[in-house]
Amino acid sequence: MTTEPLVELVRDGMVEGGHHGSAIVLAPDGTTRFSAGDPDAPMYPRSTAKPLQATAMARLGLRLSPAGFAVAAASHSGEPMHLDAVLDVLGGRSPDALGNPADFPFDPVERDHWIAAGRAPGKLAHNCSGKHAAMLATCDLNGWAAEGYLDPAHPLQRAIAATVEDLTGHGIERVAVDGCGAPLFATTLRGLATAVSKIATAAPGTPDHLVADGIRRHPELVGGSRRDVTAVMRAVPGLLAKDGFEAVQVAALPDGTAIAFKIADGGDRARYPVLAATLKLCGIDVPPGPENLRVTGNLSVGSLL
Repeated sequence: MTTEPLVELVRDGMVEGGHHGSAIVLAPDGTTRFSAGDPDAPMYPRSTAKPLQATAMARLGLRLSPAGFAVAAASHSGEPMHLDAVLDVLGGRSPDALGNPADFPFDPVERDHWIAAGRAPGKLAHNCSGKHAAMLATCDLNGWAAEGYLDPAHPLQRAIAATVEDLTGHGIERVAVDGCGAPLFATTLRGLATAVSKIATAAPGTPDHLVADGIRRHPELVGGSRRDVTAVMRAVPGLLAKDGFEAVQVAALPDGTAIAFKIADGGDRARYPVLAATLKLCGIDVPPGPENLRVTGNLSVGSLL
């Protein structure tokens, strides 16, 4: 993948380190407003794929509350509100049925509380448990066996793959296994941006809109009380945003303007400054992030000129 310098770490006026990456900003009509690196190279979307997966399940007939769809698309922090939302989606199933691994809460504060209380890692606490709960509910709804629901050949995963291809506009480049055990469908940053644009602009009453509405109504369930993805959605009305491991990020405005980028080294400290910079390219001002992390000229407004 061809990348460009996107973020510099500055100490006392001198550049101490940096992060390369690739990025794309699409206009509402799908044309490219800005790009850096190679947004058409295959990449793993990690958890930025969750809104796409949730959309696939909505298209398969899954009907959840807005909170349910938010946590289905979440990499949640493991706060009590998240655990309660996942239990609601499970609808009486035991958390033991979840196919994701047991883990401590993602949020450091919640993790410390959990450990201090002597609690062992649990499947419910895993940041992907909402997605897995929705997958089990979708299997029940369609009469599919829950056993093997993470197998790429399972009817659920085949249907999700078809929706990913429909939303991104191109075929799946490669199938891997994500950290939670679910199939991970490789795509491109352009494909990701195209997909979140379609979800963000979905008409009311459609399955896709159910996901967008849930994310917008409950940004606290998509991330958490101390997460930047939640804070930025609260700060920008109508914004749909999702972060992922290995410093992947997507975002879309209500008009369909969409952003997707990946920091090449997976350095999450660079992710938020790039999100702030790409939003600025779209005319949206949010706090830029830590003062010692600055975006390069490759992400300046001049890049659009």
